[in-house]
Amino acid sequence: HLKGSVHFVFIVLVPIWEMGCSGLTLNSVPLHQVRMYQRSGEEGAHHRQRRSWVWNQFFVLEEYMGDEPLYVGKLHSDVDKGEGQVKYVLNGEGATSIFTIDENTGDIHATKRLDREEQAYYTLRAQARHRHTNLPVEPESEFVIKVQDINDNEPKFLDGPYSARVPEMAPVGTSVVTVVATDADDPTYGNSARVVYSILEGQPYFSVEPRTGVVRTALPNMDREAREQYLLVIQAKDMVGQMGGLSGTTSVTVTLTDVNDNPPHFSRKSYQFSVPESLPVATTVAKIKALDSDVGPNAEMEYRIVDGDGLGLFRITPDPDTQEGLITLQKGLDFETKSSYTLRVEASNRNIDLRFLSLGPFSDTATVRLNVQNVDEPPVFSSPFSKMVISEEATVGTTIGTIFAHDPDSTNSPIRYSIDRNTDLERFFNIDATTGVISTAKPLDREVNAVHNITIFATEILDPLQVGKGVVLITVTDINDNAPVFAIEYETYLCESARPGQVIETISAVDRDQPQSGHRFFFSLTAEAAGNLNFTLRDNKDNTASVLTKRGGFQRRHQNMYRLPVLIMDNGSPALSSTNTLSIRVCDCDPDGIPQSCGSENSMLSAGLSTGALIAILACILTLLVLVLLIVTMQRRRKKEPLILDEERDVRENIVRYDDEGGGEEDTEAFDMVALRNLNVVRESGSKNRRDVTPEVPTLFSSSRPPPDNGIFREFIWDRLKEADVDPSAPPYDSLQTYAFEGSGSAAESLSSLDSLSIDSEQNYDYLSDWGPRFKKLADLYGHSNGGNLFAS
Repeated sequence: HLKGSVHFVFIVLVPIWEMGCSGLTLNSVPLHQVRMYQRSGEEGAHHRQRRSWVWNQFFVLEEYMGDEPLYVGKLHSDVDKGEGQVKYVLNGEGATSIFTIDENTGDIHATKRLDREEQAYYTLRAQARHRHTNLPVEPESEFVIKVQDINDNEPKFLDGPYSARVPEMAPVGTSVVTVVATDADDPTYGNSARVVYSILEGQPYFSVEPRTGVVRTALPNMDREAREQYLLVIQAKDMVGQMGGLSGTTSVTVTLTDVNDNPPHFSRKSYQFSVPESLPVATTVAKIKALDSDVGPNAEMEYRIVDGDGLGLFRITPDPDTQEGLITLQKGLDFETKSSYTLRVEASNRNIDLRFLSLGPFSDTATVRLNVQNVDEPPVFSSPFSKMVISEEATVGTTIGTIFAHDPDSTNSPIRYSIDRNTDLERFFNIDATTGVISTAKPLDREVNAVHNITIFATEILDPLQVGKGVVLITVTDINDNAPVFAIEYETYLCESARPGQVIETISAVDRDQPQSGHRFFFSLTAEAAGNLNFTLRDNKDNTASVLTKRGGFQRRHQNMYRLPVLIMDNGSPALSSTNTLSIRVCDCDPDGIPQSCGSENSMLSAGLSTGALIAILACILTLLVLVLLIVTMQRRRKKEPLILDEERDVRENIVRYDDEGGGEEDTEAFDMVALRNLNVVRESGSKNRRDVTPEVPTLFSSSRPPPDNGIFREFIWDRLKEADVDPSAPPYDSLQTYAFEGSGSAAESLSSLDSLSIDSEQNYDYLSDWGPRFKKLADLYGHSNGGNLFAS
């Protein structure tokens, strides 16, 4: 009894034929499955040895749930005489783990529950061996244990649940979707995997074909607007749907898609709106909407004005998002002219399905009434943009033109005119507040401003808050009031090697005026320059003129600059003229006629420097010279006179530091004042340090010989040092090194004559020569030939 089904298995035991003197027999197999095989003997034998194995395919039922191992079959060899000398061995898939064999009897049992869906068959190898020698008495042979199927798997919809779409109003039998169920049982054995389909939920709207699983519509005229979605439950049952078969289910969600089967209609037959007369053009004044039960493209609308008294004044268009009809203003409204308009509007579907034309016309009409509201409007100019022309020679107070504005309301308020001074900052124009006459307030100059764009305010006197604006464009016409001048500032060069009749410059002119007939300039030399012997002028009749040489042999050393006055006259009425001076420099040129040197000034100009740049460079040079002179002056003031009273006594006693072995005789510059503070006397605390001041020190001693005790000298230095530290006017001279006190820590001890024993000292200073080249100068001064009496003189 397996899963609610009763299965009966009959095992037919049949005798197996012996084939030869020895053989292995597999018993307990179904009669119709018996196979017999014979194995040939070894190659080269004179006779064929018959196969000693006789074996077949075993069958075992899946899902066996008994308490005892399931008997599968029996192995037996004719070599086994029942004496217990033969044992049977089983190898292969599942041997010992699933299948066991009694080595004495050859009985095979299955010890575990088998599942055909996991493994349908097992390949095993059987062998008979001698019990004592373990040698094979029969060759090893293969056999198969096949697992027989039972109906233990229900059908499953692997692709479920399903979703499908079908158009509404579809005819009966329209295919919706195909469902497929699979059964894991053996499709080649019995009916365990033969499935039939049925519908459990979804009737009477849909049906399913039992064998193919095709879901179809079962009712006509299913309306999406009535019900859009259906949920079906489809069952698949094996065993061809018979009693005891297993089943599985899946769901199918069917959605009806829309078709254009509903015509549009207005919810009301008439609409009424109020529209202020002050609305600008292109403003939406009203919205109406025709209802349609369809969706998407089937609900898209088209609107048009069929009839009415506002055909040219209003326009209706569909909103692509909301499908509303937007009525917009095409022209300005005027309550005083017309206070209401009536329109008849039609709405129709854009996409019509011809299959449903019988349901009625897919359009509807409605009446729209638009009432114009009166609004207090600002004054309106007869022309919002006016153009006026005035000559630049017009005198102050000349009338340019007149503008006019009126109050469009029924009150017809008087108007006051004014100019927006933000558009006329220099106040060139005035306007009469009552009449609107515009006149000049200042002289005009076309060359400064040829066009004036001014804004005029029109204000109602009865309601000053109502202000209208108009624009007036005033164009200033030209008169000939500017004389022509050189087009550019010419820099003309003349080579010393120039020949007579050579063109050295071509000049042109510009005129700020703009005559309607165009410019025409006439060039000539002034009366004073007409008879010069150096240059002449030729008018080219194309608004240019050429300057030519009359002679050759120009030399810079005689004259390096010529000035030629040129008279230029225009063709105006009256004609104007001006005199322009052309500067001509004489230069030394290369063979190609390129100027190389045109004097000192020109040489710098040729190098790319303008006069302003040269002045700036000279100013920088003078500034640097002044700074250098100041620095030199300060350095000279820094020098200090010797501290010794008598210059004859300056015997190079200005050694920088006696306890410093670096620098030698060349190290006589200023040094750190720490040497002055390295004394054996305790300094008074709180004194201010000044390391950059050299006080004016009087004569250190009055006699040529210092006192034997250096305490007085030390005191003197400290006193002067304190004076310098607190004196803010003392110059920053580091010259105190000339009377520094060496102290008692110098490795060379004191070398100064201030501490000599006596004037007639015969002390030997030859050891200074052993201290190296840095003390060579001291050795020369204090050596045997000079020493002793050097400071006594």
